[in-house]
Amino acid sequence: MYKLITSDLDETLLRADGSISADNVAAIKAATKMGVKFVPNTGRNFLTVQPLLEQLGLKQRVNEYVISYNGGAVVENAGNQVIISNALTYDEARKVFATFLEFPNTSVHVYTIDQLYIYRLRDDDRRYMQTRGVTFTEMTTSNFEQFSDQPIMKVIAMNPAEEVRHQMYAAIERNLQGTVNITYSSGIYVEVNHGGVDKGKAVLDLASRLGIKADEIMALGDNSNDLAMLKAAGLAVSVANGIPEVKAVADYVTTADYENGVAEAIHKFVLD
Repeated sequence: MYKLITSDLDETLLRADGSISADNVAAIKAATKMGVKFVPNTGRNFLTVQPLLEQLGLKQRVNEYVISYNGGAVVENAGNQVIISNALTYDEARKVFATFLEFPNTSVHVYTIDQLYIYRLRDDDRRYMQTRGVTFTEMTTSNFEQFSDQPIMKVIAMNPAEEVRHQMYAAIERNLQGTVNITYSSGIYVEVNHGGVDKGKAVLDLASRLGIKADEIMALGDNSNDLAMLKAAGLAVSVANGIPEVKAVADYVTTADYENGVAEAIHKFVLD
């Protein structure tokens, strides 16, 4: 019996327009009614997940949780209380930001614990944020000192060119020398967290607090920032639109994509 289901959001649980299918909602509600924990596990700010939590009947619920910022924070839904925080150091964040600025035509996002700031915002990045209902403040200056007294959960860059994303990844590796964790997401982002911070470690830390074992966790994902989560869980599931690297580590690949792949897996391994 799986006691905790953790799922990526964008392109796993949510459609391309950021909405969720009725099948996925129904399956999650059926599982939570049985006492199974459903924990969204996302790179996003936890505040942007609130409309989804409301649809799932989990908003402001005690002893229900969201993992956000790729594992940078674990938040209890009741009161949005941060119970685990794994921020970048200021020096790490400053170096990552400066490295991303070396690449023209690239949006750079800075996530504090409850705010998103974007410098050099691209129009296609703006449209993607709008489909996800993400609010942000557009930065008018590259002066990073404005963040010196705030916890910085992650810094990411958006560029639709795969070659540029690979170049940014290599530049971060070179400039930060292994002190940070770097992943790709949504086919457009390069994401940087503090070293050792990922979706997998966060879900194991939460499960330990709840008295749940790793082999009692089912994880669902589609992209490279989900790999650590999938490897940590007792059952790893890729939706049909998952990248090859995700399908390679999955114990099960759904026949359906983000439309109702999550529902398919929940029915197969939890409800039926």
